[in-house]
Amino acid sequence: MSDDAYSPPDGPLDVLHQDHALLLVDKPAGLLSVPGRGAHLADCLLTRVQRAFPEALLVHRLDRDTSGVMVFALSPHAQRHLGLQFERRHVKKTYVARVWGRVEGKTGRIDLPLIVDWPNRPKQKVDHARGKPALTEWRKVREEGATTRLRLYPRTGRSHQLRVHMLSIGHPILGDPFYATGPAGAATRLMLHSEYLRLRHPDGGHGMSFSAKCPF
Repeated sequence: MSDDAYSPPDGPLDVLHQDHALLLVDKPAGLLSVPGRGAHLADCLLTRVQRAFPEALLVHRLDRDTSGVMVFALSPHAQRHLGLQFERRHVKKTYVARVWGRVEGKTGRIDLPLIVDWPNRPKQKVDHARGKPALTEWRKVREEGATTRLRLYPRTGRSHQLRVHMLSIGHPILGDPFYATGPAGAATRLMLHSEYLRLRHPDGGHGMSFSAKCPF
């Protein structure tokens, strides 16, 4: 989808959880997490959240075409605390994806370093010499015709990590506008959903889990 074709979905915020420090929402596919360059890309989840919760602060992002659980902080302290959890890889994340082809085996891991593909940015690519370490683990849910449903567990948080890693093993995520071609690219949306997030509450440190039902 090009920037010129940006037409984000309407609809009310889907709030999963709110307390004095945390706000969890279910981001729809097709909506930017933060504003893009230009007035036509100003509509985004952060802007919509801040209309209802002016104190909300960004912690992390999901790609425009990815749906699912996103956390926002409701105080500077919470933002710092959550930011460190993401930076230190203490946040546990689970995604659901439908990929092209029948994936062999029940589980696996993809350990391939990634770097931005500068001539084609924002695309990323595998680069063994200069890439940053990136690790994804996966578990098969079931085969669905010529496709496979997987749960993906990113152990690092590189840009487009899940999308490039699945492409690298020959199973691009369905509907991926950057990395899927032919029948794999024909889906109506990117079949990638942030299903589950586990983190520690900024006040007290107790573990909390949040989930959003997969829409595909």
